[in-house]
Amino acid sequence: MPTDPDRLLTLRELADYLRLGERTVLKLAQQGEVPAARIGNQWRFKQGVIDAWLDDQMLGVRGGRRPDPDELASFSIDTCFAADHVLPELEGGTRAAVLEELARAAHALELVRDPTWFLGALLERENILTSAVGEGVAFPHTLHRHPEQVSRPFILLGRARAGVDFLAPDGAPVHLVVLMGLRYQELHLPWLARLSALLRERPLRQALIDAEPAAIYPMIRERLAELG
Repeated sequence: MPTDPDRLLTLRELADYLRLGERTVLKLAQQGEVPAARIGNQWRFKQGVIDAWLDDQMLGVRGGRRPDPDELASFSIDTCFAADHVLPELEGGTRAAVLEELARAAHALELVRDPTWFLGALLERENILTSAVGEGVAFPHTLHRHPEQVSRPFILLGRARAGVDFLAPDGAPVHLVVLMGLRYQELHLPWLARLSALLRERPLRQALIDAEPAAIYPMIRERLAELG
């Protein structure tokens, strides 16, 4: 199928694209599991939004599976997440302002080479499909991988106590923003899936929102160690 982000797909075309049965795709659309628009009694799907949704599924940030034990064996949080990767008091009051703040922090840490490019790539992705997954968490990342711009894979965690509107599917403000710098066209990153699974734990999410700034990083490391 030709790649056209603005193309509208029918139910049958999407089923072919995903290599699934039409009944399965219809059920996913009816349950709100796949981004769709209902026009009369017909379902339509925007290809660019579907591609972004697939990307999130494969990265494990939007209802994705938990990593397998064999995958976790190769996991090392030290390669992508450090204490200075935590921004405990985001100042931006809008989605764009928060992403700019995080992009500049990534540049200051020498994780990305051009903060203006990085911010633009993040906003491009947000304009297709919000990175907010509900329950106060967002996982912004670029739609495509650019190894020439990202020095190494990384995670930055930003906290917005007051909450920021990220157009989340549940309408809730986002308090925890997990910015991902991905260097290659990875289909599934165990370290990312593990962290995203961790933040789906309601008690930990609330504890991170309420914690003193210096306690955020140790809290995450301790919880990861408990999981083995």
